[in-house]
Amino acid sequence: MEFLVLGSLELRESGIPIRVRGMRQQRLLALLLLNANRVVPMDALVDELWEDPPSSARPQVHNAIRDLRRILSASDTSLVTVDVGYRLVVPEDAVDAHRFAGRVRAAKVAERENRYAEAVRLLQSAVDLWRGEAFAGIQCPAVSGAAVKLAEQRLTALEDLVALRLKLGETGSLVGELHALIAEYPLREALRGSLMIALCRSGRQADALAVYDEGRRFLVDELGLEPSPRLRALHAEILADSPDLHGSGGPALAAGGAEPSGDRGTGPSAPPGNGRHYLPHDLTDFTGRTAELATLSAVAAQEPGGSPVMVAIDGMGGVGKTTLAVRLAHRVTELYPDGQYFINLHGFSATRSPVPTEQALAVLLQASGLTAQEIPPSLEERSALWRSRLAGRRCLVVLDDAADSAHVTPLLPGTGGTLVLVTSRRKLTALDGALPLCLDVPPPADAVTLFRRIVGEPRARREPAQVAQAVELCGRLPLALRIAATRLRDRPAWAVADLVERLAHPAQRARCLQTADRDLMAVLRVSYDHLSAPERRFSRLISLQPSASYDIAHAALVTGLPAGDVEHHFDALIENNLIREDTPARFSFHSLIRDCTRELLAEEAGAAV
Repeated sequence: MEFLVLGSLELRESGIPIRVRGMRQQRLLALLLLNANRVVPMDALVDELWEDPPSSARPQVHNAIRDLRRILSASDTSLVTVDVGYRLVVPEDAVDAHRFAGRVRAAKVAERENRYAEAVRLLQSAVDLWRGEAFAGIQCPAVSGAAVKLAEQRLTALEDLVALRLKLGETGSLVGELHALIAEYPLREALRGSLMIALCRSGRQADALAVYDEGRRFLVDELGLEPSPRLRALHAEILADSPDLHGSGGPALAAGGAEPSGDRGTGPSAPPGNGRHYLPHDLTDFTGRTAELATLSAVAAQEPGGSPVMVAIDGMGGVGKTTLAVRLAHRVTELYPDGQYFINLHGFSATRSPVPTEQALAVLLQASGLTAQEIPPSLEERSALWRSRLAGRRCLVVLDDAADSAHVTPLLPGTGGTLVLVTSRRKLTALDGALPLCLDVPPPADAVTLFRRIVGEPRARREPAQVAQAVELCGRLPLALRIAATRLRDRPAWAVADLVERLAHPAQRARCLQTADRDLMAVLRVSYDHLSAPERRFSRLISLQPSASYDIAHAALVTGLPAGDVEHHFDALIENNLIREDTPARFSFHSLIRDCTRELLAEEAGAAV
C-alpha cells in the first residue's frame, strides 16, 4: 500500500485509490503518518483533533482507529495499540514523503562524489513526487507545521536541482522554468540568482540585470530590505562580465557571437537572436527512428523559401513524438542559429488543462526577449507580433502536445526561414502545408535495444528470450518499455521472467506499467476525453470482441450500428490515433489501447452498479 502526502492525502493499493471517509479519520491518518513507526500518545491525538475536546474524544479516536484498521487490513501496514497510544507500522518507502527525503539524500551523496548527472536525476525524481501542497485540505496544527516544513524542503530541492543543471551546462532551457518559479516564489534569492546566471550565459546580460532590479524593487517595497550580499555580488559580476559566471555553460558573453549588451534593446525592435536556446535535453539512450530522422533532417536542411517549413508528428500516447522532435531539433540547431524555442501545450495532459493559445504566445514572446509590459493583450495582436519577431530569421520552434490544429495556428510564423515541429496525438489535417509524419511503435529490434539499454546489457543478455517477450507484452510502445525496463532495473532481485509474469495479464500489466510518477493507462485514457460519447461507446464495445482486426461489416454486426455510423466512428478513432488501419477498411487496436478501453468499460460498469 502507498501513502501519498505530497499533495492531497491519498491511499493506493496496487495503484488503486482507497477512500478514507471523514475529515477526522483523514486527520488521524495524517498524524500517524507524520510519526510513522513511532508511538503517538492518545493525549497528543486528542489535542490535535479538537480545539476543545468533548468528553467522548477518546471513544471517538478508538472508533476512528478501528475504521482505519479495517482499511489497512489487506496491506503490509499495521496499526498497533501500545500503553499510551498507537503506532503505525509502515515500510519506509511506502510513504512518498520518505521517498522524497531518501532521493534528496542520495542526490547530495552523488553531488559530493561529482556524479552530477546522477544527482540531477535523483533530485528531479524527488521533485516529481509532488502533486500539490503537502497534506492539502488537512487542518490541524501538527500537520500544518509539517506541511510548511515539507514545502521548504521541496523548494530547497528545486534550488539545488537548478544549480546542478547550471553546473552541467544547461542555460536557455532553464530560463522559462525559472521565470515561472520566481513568479510563484519572488523572495527565493537562490532561484533569482540562478535565473540571472542562466540569462547571462545565454547572452542576455541586460535581461539578467533587469531580473536583479525587479527583485530588488520587490524586496524594498514589500520588506524594506536590500538584496543579500551574495545576490549583490552576482549583480556586480554580471556588470563586470566576469568570466567566472560562464563556467561550464559556455564561453564569455563577448565570444560566441552574442550581441554586445549595449547594442541590444528589449522592445520589439530587438528581434530574436543568438543565445535564445530553449530546447529540453536530448536522451542519451535514444534508440532507432533512423528512417524518420533521415526524412526530417532532409526537410530541415532545405533552403529557406517564402513559406515556413512545418512538420506535424502524430501518434498514440507514449509512442515517442516529443522525443523524436527534440532529437531532431538538437541535430539541426546549427541550421537555425537565430533561436530554438520549445513550448509544451499540454493538449493531452492527464494532470492539467491545455495551455491557452494567448498564454502560449505570451511565453514565446517573453522567450524572444520582450518584457511582460511589451506584450499586447489580444490573441490577434500577440500572434501578429510573434510573426513579426520571426520574420527574416532562421529559427526553430517546437510546439509540443497540441490539442488540434486550431491550438497551434496562431503560433505559426508567416514567412520562410523558420522550421516548426508540431507534435500531437491527433492527425493535424487542417494544418495546411505541413509535412505529416505518423509515428508508429518501433520495429522489434529497436524496441529490444531500447529495453536492453535501460535495463543494462549484462542483465538483459542472460535472458534474451524473456527480454523479447517483455518487449512484445509492452506492445513495443516506448513509454511502456521505459516504465517496465526502469521497474526491472530498480529491482535487482528480479529476473526478466519475473517482469514477464507481471506483464502477462491485462490487469497485472496495467499495475506494472505504473510508478509513483508515471502511469501508462492514465496517459492513454486522456485521448478518450477528446471523443464524443457515441465514439467512446463504439470504441469500448468493439474492444470487447476477441477478433484481432475488424472490417466495417463485422463491426456493424457486433455493435448493431449502421455501416455509415461505424465508418464514421472508425474515422474518429484513426484521427485520434486510437486504432490502426492495417489495410484499406480493416482496423485493429494496439494491445495497450485495447487494455485501456476495457479498463474504462469496467469502470463504467462499476459506476453503474
